[in-house]
Amino acid sequence: MPTNLQVRDYWNTHIHDLDISTHKPGTKEFFADLDQYHFEKLHHLPRLIDFNAYRGRKVLDVGCGAGTDLMRFARGGAIVTGVDISSSAIALAKENFAQQGLAADLREADGEALPFGENEFDFVFAHGVVQYTARDKTLVDECRRVLKPGGTAVFQVYNRISWLHALSKVMKVPLEHEDAPVLKRYSAGEFRGLLTGFRDVRLVWERFPVKSRLHGGWKGTAFNTFFVGTFNALPKGVTRRLGWHLLAFCSK
Repeated sequence: MPTNLQVRDYWNTHIHDLDISTHKPGTKEFFADLDQYHFEKLHHLPRLIDFNAYRGRKVLDVGCGAGTDLMRFARGGAIVTGVDISSSAIALAKENFAQQGLAADLREADGEALPFGENEFDFVFAHGVVQYTARDKTLVDECRRVLKPGGTAVFQVYNRISWLHALSKVMKVPLEHEDAPVLKRYSAGEFRGLLTGFRDVRLVWERFPVKSRLHGGWKGTAFNTFFVGTFNALPKGVTRRLGWHLLAFCSK
């Protein structure tokens, strides 16, 4: 099993979506590009999560990266905390918040051993982190531990039975961060198995094909001009459970 040191070293040099901008990391233009691309790709997030609903309440983002999602909670008036195993990511997040003039408690920390007491947060957001950690159940249990009774935790993992997983095999195109020390895909049943201990769990399948700016060549052209439109024209009853992202909304 890969060690947390290997995971940390990888993410210190492979910050998510870093290549999407031509501007220098840490600049105002870089953060603007990151925000635009992130919510263009994950356009479902503002529909599923009300970033303005936590004014005056405590929100924790586990695996916060450069702070793109956490920034939206902060703009909505939440008291925000972000942790990431990568010191490089935390440095970017601090610069992001400083430029926006917003406050955040940002710490380099391991999601498998969160540096907080029990029942501290009203909302815990762990989007795109469970699948990259060595001990996924430990991370989920830590998120539940620091969540207040009656609070909500949101987790997102990759769906093994999905259009993107299948397409990557057929087209022989590696997934993003395929070379990470840990990269897991889950069935819905496996994902539910990680979430035992929560009072209520609701799964949502999302992340259906949108045009990509990261892939070029004939494969990128075929994906953008043919596959995206064809897939999204199929009946939703057929494609609903083939989303690349599995999200869980969990109540404690």
